[in-house]
Amino acid sequence: MTEIDLSADLFGQTLTSPLLNASGVHCQTKEELNDLANTSNLGAMVTKSATLQAREGNPNPRYYDLENGSINSMGLPNLGYDFYLDYVLQEQTKPTILSVAALSAADAITLLKDLQASDYQGPTELNLSCPNIVGEPQLAYDFEATDRVLSEVFSFYTKPLGVKLPPYFDLVHFDKIAAVLNKYPLTHVNTINSIGNGLWVDIDQEQVVTKAKGGFGGLGGTMVLPTALANVRALRQRLNDSIKVLGTGGVTSGADVFTHILCGADLVSVGTQVMKEGLGVYDRLAEELKDIMAEKGYQTLSDFRGKLKEL
Repeated sequence: MTEIDLSADLFGQTLTSPLLNASGVHCQTKEELNDLANTSNLGAMVTKSATLQAREGNPNPRYYDLENGSINSMGLPNLGYDFYLDYVLQEQTKPTILSVAALSAADAITLLKDLQASDYQGPTELNLSCPNIVGEPQLAYDFEATDRVLSEVFSFYTKPLGVKLPPYFDLVHFDKIAAVLNKYPLTHVNTINSIGNGLWVDIDQEQVVTKAKGGFGGLGGTMVLPTALANVRALRQRLNDSIKVLGTGGVTSGADVFTHILCGADLVSVGTQVMKEGLGVYDRLAEELKDIMAEKGYQTLSDFRGKLKEL
């Protein structure tokens, strides 16, 4: 029997698996990042989205487990940009994407100018899509503002850079964001971040389940899979071939990984299911994906990537 090959590419680096961690889950501290570095079947890792200064995030409770997913209002808790830059320069042993988040356009420019001047040459992801910062909008829903920020960024930034996007729900919005992104030499888009401003009610207590923003929070897990697949598919159809698509959202099984890749994802991230199951989830997902590929007669990911059939 021919061995199934799960190898994938991260901007010229060969990965043993297409699986990533979703930024925000088990990637904040040095200990957590080292755990990821030692996790089998995790092809590459993503740091917590780093802001200019360290943040404690929103008050607890800020994560709540649901039967079909999760709701969170974390608020970007992180140890600050300097900590994560030092980690990727000094500590990393596995291919890593440095995730950075800006609370304003000015912060984004400041972060990336510092990164441009640093010794770091690896891939960076600019998070344009956190839905859980009190009083701050998601930049990537403002297409003109996104264009302005990227125009300024690429006037000086020459290193590998991608963006993390919120979910879009209208075909016209896919057209508009793709038109903006296709103007720039982006390495990738990561789609989707959590679906912002959901609400869950504890019927026994007759109250919300997270504290910040009156209980409004980002949705993840099984319930967001259809939205994630739609965003992967729609963006892959519209973006330049040079821009890779990292699929994030709703992955609980090898079948979910398969469908992300079938819709066009180059790599696939896992978030909520890591919270539910722990880091052993990556071994299970890899084995389930191999079983599906073997049953279908596929040997490599490129055999089926982006080949979703339409009726």
